[in-house]
Amino acid sequence: MGTAVKRAGECALNLVFPLQCWSCGEPLPRLPRDLPSTARSRFFCSQCDADFPKIEPPYCDRCGEPYDLETDGPFRCWNCTGRRIGFEFAVSGYHAAGPVRDMIHRFKYGRELAMRGALTTLLADALTDPRIESESWSEWCLVPVPLHRSREFEREFNQAWELCEQLSRRIGATPVKALIRTQPTQSQASLDRRRRLRNLRGVFDLQPSRPWRKAPDLKGRKILLVDDVLTTGATTHECARVLRRQAGVEKVVVITVARG
Repeated sequence: MGTAVKRAGECALNLVFPLQCWSCGEPLPRLPRDLPSTARSRFFCSQCDADFPKIEPPYCDRCGEPYDLETDGPFRCWNCTGRRIGFEFAVSGYHAAGPVRDMIHRFKYGRELAMRGALTTLLADALTDPRIESESWSEWCLVPVPLHRSREFEREFNQAWELCEQLSRRIGATPVKALIRTQPTQSQASLDRRRRLRNLRGVFDLQPSRPWRKAPDLKGRKILLVDDVLTTGATTHECARVLRRQAGVEKVVVITVARG
């Protein structure tokens, strides 16, 4: 009975508010009743889905930056070679360009929260990386890169947490607000990697216990560190460093919708 009511409600909504592609706005065809709620065709038209700038090998096996070169196997880019990096590796499904970048901007700056389902569908593509695709996700935690409380108050939400919650429903991993950003920082956009690292040193800490909430125990856990876009990896490196040194986590893998 409940399923029948839900389907009837969905049909009524589709008649009043026809489904549209979240990228281009074109109407989507009528969908089969048994189509999973996570199916890509619920969010994107076939043309947009085919045109999204997907990241293909070869890319750095540590930071995930793609390169136009010939290689016989995994390689590490010059930026990662010889450096201590807090996370195991980072992987993104798409380039932060074209329609993917536009959707992220609409979500993050335009406050189009309804976009989170579509972006989570793109984020989930990062999980097809051969190094993690066979993992049992119930053993993992999803941790968002935190915003400073002033930035989150201004934006009214943390885009990384919204993605964590949506992805949790799909794969069964536990979403945990494990980190806080203790102080606001200068915008990272205009800084090179060295200055970004200096700008972020000491900025992140573990979520403290409160009288009404115990701090999460992550010792020995495996973490998917989630954000919308990865650029130099300075922010995720610092977050992963705190998780490893202070929380004692076993492994940190960074996943993002896009790579800048």
